[in-house]
Amino acid sequence: MEKQNHLPELSRSGLDIMKILWKDGRSSTREVHDQLCAAYGWAYSTTKTVMDRMVKKGHLSRENFHGIFLYKPLFSKPAGLAELVRNFADNVLELDYGSVVSLFARSKALTTKEIEELQRLLDEPDE
Repeated sequence: MEKQNHLPELSRSGLDIMKILWKDGRSSTREVHDQLCAAYGWAYSTTKTVMDRMVKKGHLSRENFHGIFLYKPLFSKPAGLAELVRNFADNVLELDYGSVVSLFARSKALTTKEIEELQRLLDEPDE
Protein backbone atom coordinates (compact mmCIF):
# COMPACT_ATOMS: atom_id res chain seq x y z
CA MET A 1 0.00 0.00 0.00
CA GLU A 2 1.49 3.25 -1.04
CA LYS A 3 2.14 6.15 1.26
CA GLN A 4 0.04 9.21 0.62
CA ASN A 5 1.11 12.84 1.03
CA HIS A 6 -1.66 13.41 3.55
CA LEU A 7 -3.70 11.28 5.86
CA PRO A 8 -7.12 10.35 4.47
CA GLU A 9 -10.25 11.69 6.09
CA LEU A 10 -12.99 9.10 6.36
CA SER A 11 -16.66 9.55 7.07
CA ARG A 12 -18.40 7.05 9.34
CA SER A 13 -19.69 5.09 6.35
CA GLY A 14 -16.30 5.29 4.65
CA LEU A 15 -14.63 3.93 7.77
CA ASP A 16 -17.15 1.08 7.95
CA ILE A 17 -16.44 0.19 4.32
CA MET A 18 -12.70 0.35 4.90
CA LYS A 19 -12.98 -1.90 7.98
CA ILE A 20 -14.62 -4.57 5.83
CA LEU A 21 -11.97 -4.24 3.13
CA TRP A 22 -9.05 -4.18 5.60
CA LYS A 23 -10.37 -7.42 7.05
CA ASP A 24 -11.22 -9.15 3.74
CA GLY A 25 -8.49 -7.70 1.51
CA ARG A 26 -10.80 -7.20 -1.44
CA SER A 27 -14.55 -7.49 -1.87
CA SER A 28 -17.30 -6.88 -4.36
CA THR A 29 -19.94 -4.21 -3.86
CA ARG A 30 -22.44 -6.96 -3.01
CA GLU A 31 -20.19 -8.42 -0.30
CA VAL A 32 -19.70 -5.00 1.29
CA HIS A 33 -23.37 -4.10 0.93
CA ASP A 34 -24.49 -7.31 2.62
CA GLN A 35 -22.39 -6.43 5.66
CA LEU A 36 -23.59 -2.80 5.80
CA CYS A 37 -27.25 -2.93 4.84
CA ALA A 38 -28.55 -3.67 8.35
CA ALA A 39 -26.62 -0.77 9.88
CA TYR A 40 -27.37 1.79 7.17
CA GLY A 41 -30.55 0.61 5.46
CA TRP A 42 -28.99 1.51 2.12
CA ALA A 43 -30.05 0.30 -1.27
CA TYR A 44 -27.37 -1.61 -3.17
CA SER A 45 -26.99 1.35 -5.52
CA THR A 46 -26.14 3.65 -2.60
CA THR A 47 -23.36 1.32 -1.44
CA LYS A 48 -22.00 1.23 -5.00
CA THR A 49 -22.14 5.03 -5.27
CA VAL A 50 -20.30 5.51 -1.97
CA MET A 51 -17.61 3.00 -2.97
CA ASP A 52 -17.18 4.58 -6.41
CA ARG A 53 -16.74 7.98 -4.74
CA MET A 54 -14.08 6.43 -2.53
CA VAL A 55 -12.30 5.25 -5.70
CA LYS A 56 -12.33 8.83 -7.03
CA LYS A 57 -10.94 10.12 -3.71
CA GLY A 58 -8.08 7.63 -3.91
CA HIS A 59 -9.25 5.53 -0.97
CA LEU A 60 -10.04 2.37 -2.96
CA SER A 61 -8.95 0.70 -6.17
CA ARG A 62 -11.44 -1.07 -8.39
CA GLU A 63 -10.71 -3.90 -10.79
CA ASN A 64 -12.99 -5.89 -13.06
CA PHE A 65 -12.82 -9.61 -12.31
CA HIS A 66 -14.98 -11.64 -14.72
CA GLY A 67 -17.64 -8.94 -14.83
CA ILE A 68 -17.61 -8.17 -11.10
CA PHE A 69 -15.91 -5.10 -9.67
CA LEU A 70 -13.61 -5.90 -6.77
CA TYR A 71 -12.51 -3.11 -4.45
CA LYS A 72 -9.30 -2.97 -2.41
CA PRO A 73 -8.09 -0.40 0.11
CA LEU A 74 -5.30 1.88 -1.08
CA PHE A 75 -3.96 2.61 2.38
CA SER A 76 -3.40 0.66 5.56
CA LYS A 77 -5.66 0.53 8.59
CA PRO A 78 -3.26 2.68 10.67
CA ALA A 79 -3.15 5.32 7.92
CA GLY A 80 -6.94 5.32 7.83
CA LEU A 81 -7.19 5.72 11.58
CA ALA A 82 -4.43 8.31 12.02
CA GLU A 83 -6.52 11.37 11.14
CA LEU A 84 -9.38 10.11 13.30
CA VAL A 85 -6.97 9.64 16.22
CA ARG A 86 -5.55 13.14 15.72
CA ASN A 87 -8.99 14.74 15.71
CA PHE A 88 -10.20 12.68 18.67
CA ALA A 89 -7.07 13.35 20.72
CA ASP A 90 -7.01 17.08 19.93
CA ASN A 91 -10.69 17.98 19.93
CA VAL A 92 -12.40 15.52 22.25
CA LEU A 93 -9.95 14.20 24.80
CA GLU A 94 -7.37 16.99 24.66
CA LEU A 95 -4.64 14.38 25.11
CA ASP A 96 -1.40 13.67 23.32
CA TYR A 97 -1.55 11.11 20.51
CA GLY A 98 0.46 8.53 22.42
CA SER A 99 -2.22 8.28 25.09
CA VAL A 100 -4.86 7.53 22.48
CA VAL A 101 -2.62 5.06 20.63
CA SER A 102 -2.14 3.15 23.89
CA LEU A 103 -5.91 2.56 23.95
CA PHE A 104 -5.54 0.53 20.74
CA ALA A 105 -2.94 -1.70 22.37
CA ARG A 106 -5.28 -2.52 25.23
CA SER A 107 -8.26 -3.13 22.93
CA LYS A 108 -6.42 -5.47 20.53
CA ALA A 109 -8.02 -3.52 17.65
CA LEU A 110 -4.61 -3.24 15.97
CA THR A 111 -1.63 -5.56 15.78
CA THR A 112 1.67 -4.48 17.30
CA LYS A 113 2.97 -3.68 13.81
CA GLU A 114 -0.14 -1.58 13.04
CA ILE A 115 0.23 0.30 16.34
CA GLU A 116 3.85 1.10 15.48
CA GLU A 117 2.78 2.36 12.03
CA LEU A 118 0.02 4.48 13.57
CA GLN A 119 2.46 6.01 16.05
CA ARG A 120 4.94 6.74 13.23
CA LEU A 121 2.21 8.42 11.15
CA LEU A 122 1.12 10.55 14.09
CA ASP A 123 4.71 11.57 14.80
CA GLU A 124 5.18 12.87 11.22
CA PRO A 125 4.64 16.60 10.84
CA ASP A 126 1.45 17.71 9.09
CA GLU A 127 1.95 18.44 5.40
